[in-house]
Amino acid sequence: MKAFVAGATGETGRRIVQELVARNIPVRALVRDIEVARAILPPDAELVVGDVLNPQSLTTALGDSTVVLCATGAKPSFDFTGPYKVDFEGTKNLVDVAKAKGIENFILVTSLCVSQFFHPLNLFWLILLWKKQAEEYLQKSGLTYTIVRPGGLKNEDNTDAIVMQGADTLFDGSIPRQKVAQVCVEALFELSARNKIVEIVAKPQASAKSFGELFQQC
Repeated sequence: MKAFVAGATGETGRRIVQELVARNIPVRALVRDIEVARAILPPDAELVVGDVLNPQSLTTALGDSTVVLCATGAKPSFDFTGPYKVDFEGTKNLVDVAKAKGIENFILVTSLCVSQFFHPLNLFWLILLWKKQAEEYLQKSGLTYTIVRPGGLKNEDNTDAIVMQGADTLFDGSIPRQKVAQVCVEALFELSARNKIVEIVAKPQASAKSFGELFQQC
């Protein structure tokens, strides 16, 4: 297995890279600025320059990767096209290149509540709408996939247990980014994670379950 991580310098993406490196899985990390990335990412990760909005750069960047993990996301800005470009167009480009290269598994991180059009987050240039469009594009691509929809993201890890449910069943809650990264990496190995949408939060009162159990119940 060789993993390609898009959004590798983002808060969630960098934790996915760390998790993969900790599991001794070779990583190609897609970055736009090598120097910035070198200060953030583990030295064991191979840094490749490219941009999800440039399909040609993606073809080169993917190289001999066998799986893709996508944790890209538009940053809040006054550019109303940001979520469309990054969360939909960028993901669509990555799906197309992954399909052309015969990628074995595609893990996509989106968000809780993407199916709720009137959610307050859609005031940020319809960000949930475009994440949902990206999900649907991946689902129709023919690629093996897992779509991970986390709740509100926390930078600090904690001891709360992961709660995982199927699509459109969790509507609030939060989760540390480290746990999101763990779910994404485990999804590469769990057969019961394949071709599923899973929604995840973390709760102190929840009973701890193995990743196999979590994915099987969705």
